[in-house]
Amino acid sequence: MQLIDGKKIASEIKKEIAGEVLKIKENGGKVPHLAAVLVGHDGGSETYVAFKIKDCQEVGFKSSLVRFEDDVTEAELLAKVEELNNDPDIDGFIVQLPLPKHISEQKIIEAIDPKKDVDGFHPVNVGRMVIGLPSFVSATPYGIVELLKRYQIETNGKNCVVVGRSNIVGRPLSVLLSQKGINATVTVAHSRTANLEQVCASADILVAAIGSPEFITAGMVKKGAVVIDVGTTRVPAPETKSGWKLKGDVKFDEVAPKCSWITPVPGGVGPMTRVALLQNTLLAVKGW
Repeated sequence: MQLIDGKKIASEIKKEIAGEVLKIKENGGKVPHLAAVLVGHDGGSETYVAFKIKDCQEVGFKSSLVRFEDDVTEAELLAKVEELNNDPDIDGFIVQLPLPKHISEQKIIEAIDPKKDVDGFHPVNVGRMVIGLPSFVSATPYGIVELLKRYQIETNGKNCVVVGRSNIVGRPLSVLLSQKGINATVTVAHSRTANLEQVCASADILVAAIGSPEFITAGMVKKGAVVIDVGTTRVPAPETKSGWKLKGDVKFDEVAPKCSWITPVPGGVGPMTRVALLQNTLLAVKGW
C-alpha cells in the first residue's frame, strides 16, 4: 500500500503557480486577484476561507474577503455578486457555501459571471466541462484527476466507481474520468444502488464521496484497488485540543492494507481542492 500525498503534490503545484505569477509580474502583467464572499460564521467555512487567503499569499496572488452577517438578504448578496462581476481588478471570486436557508444557493451561483466562476459551479462551466470545452472545473474533481495524473496511476480502460452523485464532486468527476485522455469506464453509485458492496468491490479505482464517515469498509474494496477518499466529516474527539477530528468516508485502517494506493484524510484530496482554486484563478487571468 502506498499513500497518495495530496499535501506534497499541492505544494509542488503552488511552486509552479508562484513561478508563473513571477513571470507575469516581470512582464508587467496583471497579478491574479481572487475574492471570497463569506456569509455568517460557520466554523468550516471560516477555516476554508482563511486557508484560501493564506494560499493566495503563498503564490503571490492578491486576495480580498467580503464578509456578511447571517441576516444578509438575498438581494444584498446578489448586488455584491453583480459588483464583483463588474470589477475589472477581480479575476475570479467564490461565494463560500453553505449559505443561510433564506438564500437560494442556485440563484447566487447562476448570478456569477461564468468567466469569474473559479469554483466551477455555474451551469455554463458545468456544461462546457461535460462536452470537453475549456472551462473552470470544480475544485475537488479537478484535484482528484490531477492526483491520478501526477502519481501516474493507470486509468486507461480501468473500471472506476464513484460513490456519491453531488453536483460538486460525484457528477463532474464521473464525466472527467470518462473523457478522452483518461478513458476510465465509470459507474456512479449512491445510497439507492442495489448490491452497493459488490459494485464497489468491482472497482479498480474507487472514489468515496458520499459524506458518511467510514462508510467504505474492507469488504467493499478489491485487493489492489486505488482508493480516493473525498470525505471530510468532523466527528467528536474529546482527546483532541479542538474536541473533534476529521474522518474520511473510508475506514482507513481496515481498507488501506488491501489497496495499491490510497489517499489519507486529512492530507489527501483536501489540499488539492484548495490548490485547484488557485489554478482556476490563474486560468481566469488568461481567459478560457
